[in-house]
Amino acid sequence: FFPLVAEVCCGLFVILILSKFWFLGVLYLLWLYLDWEVPCRGGRRSQWVRSWTVWKYFREYFPITLIKTSDLSPDHNYLFGFHPHGVLAAGAFGNFCTGLSFKNLFPGITPYLHIMPIWFSCPFFREYIMSAGMVSASKESVSYVLNNKGGGHASVIVIGGAEESLNAHPGGLTLNILKRKGFIKMALKHGAHLVPVFCFGENELFKQVANPKGSRLRTIQEKLQKIMGFALPLFHARGVFQYSFGLIPYRQPLHAVVGSPIPVQQNLNPSTEEIEQLHALYLQKLRTLFEEHKRNYGIPEHKTLVFE
Repeated sequence: FFPLVAEVCCGLFVILILSKFWFLGVLYLLWLYLDWEVPCRGGRRSQWVRSWTVWKYFREYFPITLIKTSDLSPDHNYLFGFHPHGVLAAGAFGNFCTGLSFKNLFPGITPYLHIMPIWFSCPFFREYIMSAGMVSASKESVSYVLNNKGGGHASVIVIGGAEESLNAHPGGLTLNILKRKGFIKMALKHGAHLVPVFCFGENELFKQVANPKGSRLRTIQEKLQKIMGFALPLFHARGVFQYSFGLIPYRQPLHAVVGSPIPVQQNLNPSTEEIEQLHALYLQKLRTLFEEHKRNYGIPEHKTLVFE
């Protein structure tokens, strides 16, 4: 979805440059130059954009629900780890970039969804995603959000990233997390409390062409992901008037369960051992969150998370 919309926006910009209104395109390029660092400095959200009626229908289509398990004090900053990525991370977008669900459940806390910096280089498209509350996933950007001295800010990071989208098969519970410890280091440096979030149903929205590790397709996808920065899963779902084939996600409920916060003491220079210990604790809390709620959302008793 993101590549498609971004491509359309880039196409519109090219058309503008080649039209008799080319000077507007030049002015926008000047604006882009002057505004380049804003995605790393908290973005530029718009409650009007986040409250568009279309997003109400978007959330109701699946439907998307945010579940609170514990209060979060606005006196602290938080780093939310969102799992799994799925094909499009629809649960992360629906819960943290649209509507008032998060605000009503966690008053006094402002969420920022961090996405790959490449999307903010796309003309026009960048303006929309910032309006929705998305910011860069760079270290500078995460630090900017978590460095708020008054608290009440939450960085939302889809921990598995683009690589994990290649594991997004219905019924799949594999998370790319064992080597991802940068978010742990950021939490320690800023004293941000860690909050695991698991979205039940995220991997059920699309069917993906079989791509087991070691297969030719998976090898190509992984090479392209390293080159371009984002993955290209070959997926399909339903159409507008039929359910056999198309790119519209299936109507599967998405339940994003927000776990209890893991208190983190600020440590400007955490050791490798301290990072490993907190990472292990985070994995434990994430697994516990999953196990406590999986029965409510149709996950068989014998199935559990796989960390790789």
